[in-house]
Amino acid sequence: MRAADALVKALEAEGVEHIFGIPGGAIIEVYDALYDSNIEHILTRHEQAAVHAADGYARATGKTGVAFATSGPGATNTVTGIATAYMDSSPLVVMTGQVPRALIGNDAFQEADITGITMPVTKHNYLVTDPNSLLTTVREAFHIASTGRPGPVLIDLPKDVTMADIEFDYPPKIDLVGYKPKMKGHPKQIKRAAELIMKSERPVILAGGGVILSNASEELVKLAETIPAFVVTTLMGKGAMPETHPLCLGFIGMHGSKYANYTIMEADLVIAVGCRFSDRTTGRVSGFAPYAKVVHIDVDPAEIGKNVRVDVPIVGDAKQVLAELVKYIKYKQRKEWENKVNEWRKTYPLRYKKDGKLRPQYVIEKVYELKPDAIVTTEVGQNQMWAAQYFKVSRPRQFISSGGLGTMGFGFPAAMGAQVAFPDKTVVDIAGDGSFLMNIQELATCVDYRIPVKVCILNNMFLGMVRQWQQLFYDERYSATCLRCKEMSFEKIAEGFGAVGITVEKETEVEDALKEAFEINDLPVVIDFRVERLENVYPMVPAGAALNEILDEEV
Repeated sequence: MRAADALVKALEAEGVEHIFGIPGGAIIEVYDALYDSNIEHILTRHEQAAVHAADGYARATGKTGVAFATSGPGATNTVTGIATAYMDSSPLVVMTGQVPRALIGNDAFQEADITGITMPVTKHNYLVTDPNSLLTTVREAFHIASTGRPGPVLIDLPKDVTMADIEFDYPPKIDLVGYKPKMKGHPKQIKRAAELIMKSERPVILAGGGVILSNASEELVKLAETIPAFVVTTLMGKGAMPETHPLCLGFIGMHGSKYANYTIMEADLVIAVGCRFSDRTTGRVSGFAPYAKVVHIDVDPAEIGKNVRVDVPIVGDAKQVLAELVKYIKYKQRKEWENKVNEWRKTYPLRYKKDGKLRPQYVIEKVYELKPDAIVTTEVGQNQMWAAQYFKVSRPRQFISSGGLGTMGFGFPAAMGAQVAFPDKTVVDIAGDGSFLMNIQELATCVDYRIPVKVCILNNMFLGMVRQWQQLFYDERYSATCLRCKEMSFEKIAEGFGAVGITVEKETEVEDALKEAFEINDLPVVIDFRVERLENVYPMVPAGAALNEILDEEV
C-alpha cells in the first residue's frame, strides 16, 4: 500500500473527522490519498489559520486537532499556530510535507528545516526518514499530543516517504520508554494539602486551564463547596467553574476584577490547580499572595515551583488528585472571610460608563444576554479582556482565547474550527479591528463551507491595548497604533467575500443587529461595532505591580 494511503487510514483509525490545511507539491501524495477518505478537509486560505482552526476545534471538543501544510513556506506559516497551541497546552498533530530525503539539506525548492524550527514550540516532533516507521510515528504523535500535559506534535513527511510502499499494520497500543505521565498524586502530599486546608481561615482555589484539559470541573466544584473556598481562575481557566456560581469570583490578574485580586492577595492558603502562574496572573511575583501557603497541583512537574514558591507540590492529573483530596476535607465555616470577600464583591463590581454612547462592554453584555450558551472565541487585546470580564462562562470549553502567546489573528480561525466541530451551536468571535485584519482572508473559507461564525468587531480604529498603554504610561504618544481605517468598511469587505456585513454606530442598534446575525445559519456574519475610540480596559494592574496595586477610572 502507498504510504500516503496508509497514513490516511491511520488518521481514520485515530477517529479524525476534520482536517484543516492547504496542499502543495511536497504533500500532494497525502492529499491524493485523502480524496478517497470520509475525513472532511477544510481548505483554509492561510496555513497559520489552518493551525488555529485545528486548535479551536481541539479546545472546543477536547479531541486532538489536525492540520496539514506543505513544505517550505507552507510549513513555516504554521509556526505561530503551533506556538500558540504549545503555550496553551492544546492537543494538535500538524503534518507538513518535506522535500525528498535525498534533497534534505541541499536548499532544494521549498525546503525548510521545520523540525528544527519548531523544536522549542512543540511537545515533540518527527522527521520520518523510514517509510516503515510512519504508522508507529503517527500512533506515537496522537498519544503524546493528548496525554499528560497536552501539546502540539509535528510530523514532517518527505515526499518520497509518502510515495513508498508499506504494509498497513497500525499499532493498537503504544509504549514509549521515558514517557509515563504521572496521573496519581502522592498520597502523603495530598494528606498534607488537606491538613493545610483544614487549618486555613482564608483559603482560595486558583483554577487554571489544566482543570479544563483534564475534565476536572465537577471535582473542582465539589472541592470548593466542601471546603468551602472561593474560586478564582486564570484567563485560561475561565469555564473551569460556572461563573454564576456564588463561590466563583472570575479571573484574576492584570485585568481581573478588584474583588478577585484582593481575595487572592489576602488569602492564607492558595490551592493552585493546573496553572503555570504566568506574569499576567500573578502580577509582581515577589508580591503575590504574600500571606499564603501554596499547594500546587499540576500534571507537569516542570511547572511546580517554576514561578512561585510552593509549600506542597502535588504532581498528578487534576481530576484524579481533586477527587482524592476531597476525601480528606470536612466542611468548616469561615464566616468572617466569607463576609469580607462578599463585601469586596459588592463594593468593587466591574463597571463602565453608561451614558448612551456605544461602548464595547455593552456590546458584550448584549451578546451574553442574547446567547449565554454561545461558544466565544476572542482575538487578543482589549477585546479579549472585555470579553473575559463581561461574558459569564457557564461550562468548560465555552471560552477559547490565546492566553500564553497572545496571538492576534487567533480568534476568527479558532471560531471557524469550533463551528466545524459544533455546527448547531452559536459561535461568536469577539474581535478587535486590528486582530481581525490579521486573518480576515478566512471569510472566504467560511463562505465556501457555509460556516456561520458571527464576528463582533469592537472597532476603535486603534491597536487598542497598546494605545491604552501609550496613554497611561507614555504621555499619550500614540506611536504607530492608529489604524486610520475610518473610511474602511468591514461591512463591504464582508459582502465582498460573500458574507453578511452589518455596521452599528449607536447603542440603540446593538440588539437588533445581534438578533439579525443570530438568525443567519448559512453564512458568516461580520458586525462592525464603531465603539468609543478611547475606551480603556479597567481595572488594570500595571506591569510590574502587585495584584492589589490597581488602576481604575471614575464612573
